[in-house]
Amino acid sequence: MSTPDLNLLITLDALLDEGSVAGAARRLGLSPSAMSRALARLRETTGDPLLVRAGRGLVPTPRAQLLREQVGRLVQEAESMLSPRQEVDPARLERTFTLRASEGLLELFGAALLNRLAAEAPGVRLHFLAKPDKESGPLRSGELDFETGVISATTAPELRTQALFQDHFVAVLRPGHPLCDGLLTASRYAGARHVLVSRRGQPHSPVDEVLAKLGLTRTVATLVPGFATALALVRGSDLVATVPEHHCAALLGDLVVRPLPFALPAIRVALLWHPRLDADPAHRWLRTLIRNICAQEPYRPLP
Repeated sequence: MSTPDLNLLITLDALLDEGSVAGAARRLGLSPSAMSRALARLRETTGDPLLVRAGRGLVPTPRAQLLREQVGRLVQEAESMLSPRQEVDPARLERTFTLRASEGLLELFGAALLNRLAAEAPGVRLHFLAKPDKESGPLRSGELDFETGVISATTAPELRTQALFQDHFVAVLRPGHPLCDGLLTASRYAGARHVLVSRRGQPHSPVDEVLAKLGLTRTVATLVPGFATALALVRGSDLVATVPEHHCAALLGDLVVRPLPFALPAIRVALLWHPRLDADPAHRWLRTLIRNICAQEPYRPLP
């Protein structure tokens, strides 16, 4: 297959815009004879005269009129694609972004983020989607602009990540729960009835691995898919939930938070996106804004 000369698109755009060989030549820094040869090549390539003489000037053929808007758009897009990226002006930005986050995180920073957008970038819309799983397909396909989550072995290796804040697990109880009083030992913790948050329905978590090393097991009375559901059950029962404290800060209300009586690794909540958006100035600006908001109190900033 022969490869078309894409430079001809720039030539055609100039000819159609200027309406003359001489004007197009001046615009592109060519001699009139070179532009005439380029017009001849365009006529041969398209099979249409494109510009025909009418008195002292040239007028476009019907085919050229149909091509004019399309060619101009293609040339503008190509120039934008190949030009150095400019810094974005948030006040003039008109764009919709989509962020997928688990419950708790939206309640934690969603209002602050939307308030900043309203003040600094009123033309920006941010749509939030629920996060039923950790599949990275929506980021790859472009369905999502961002996702929040904890980096793990299942995270797609090509994704870009930016740490937002550090979190740790705590035990959450209703006011008046027997474990609210006295020293919370590993034995007392394990002896309670628990609600386990598991999107995939797995009956075990790192908590159970730590308890097993201490020679203890706990009773998991029920599994739920999200933190809000777990905390609602805790509020009306003697169940204990183990959740990331800052992640769930906006959901806790009057519930009692107690430190765990054993060590669990801290977790880092991160922002994830596909590398094709890495250099996009608007995307980069919003990434920075999200990071700055999550670095503020009452969130746990990264060192």
